[in-house]
Amino acid sequence: MLAGDAAGGDAAAGTRSGRKNDPERRDRIIAACLDVIADSGVAGASHRRIADAAGVPLGSMTYHFDGIDELLHEAFTRFSHTVSERFEQRMAAATDLESARAAVVAIIHEDVFGDGREPVLSHELYTLAARKPAYRALTTAWMRRSRTALERHFDPETARLLDAMIEGVSIHRALDEEPRDPAEVAEAVARITAAR
Repeated sequence: MLAGDAAGGDAAAGTRSGRKNDPERRDRIIAACLDVIADSGVAGASHRRIADAAGVPLGSMTYHFDGIDELLHEAFTRFSHTVSERFEQRMAAATDLESARAAVVAIIHEDVFGDGREPVLSHELYTLAARKPAYRALTTAWMRRSRTALERHFDPETARLLDAMIEGVSIHRALDEEPRDPAEVAEAVARITAAR
């Protein structure tokens, strides 16, 4: 006899042992993981801290993920795809050289520099990628998607230079205490994309 039968009825459909199923719990954990990393870095991303941020029992962590590394990989995969999709949308909306240049400038000023969270998450991912091949595969795929989006409007070499410039500017902006003139970004994009 099933446990549900012994209790006087079947466990409700979509439940485990009579508990309500929470189909969004895994997604909430991944989102909370990114929040914790943005606040405390990968080093501060413990199971307990992430579970608290997600509002889930600690046991949910090991139920949904084999370990912290799997969770981190899932979280950074989501992050890189979210950034790539926004990047691709901006470049797809451009219709000519000037609007493509403007899209690159917008990516830097509005997306990369938006709220300060994205550079922190990016740098945490870069640190992991420098040491672990699985994360390097993520960053390699991310760069490939960025260059493909840029190649809608620029030749492959120019796309590679622009992609490197976007990353470099984000690092300088995150680490330099000196304020920079926003017009420098537009000037850099114009120089890189000038006809040769």
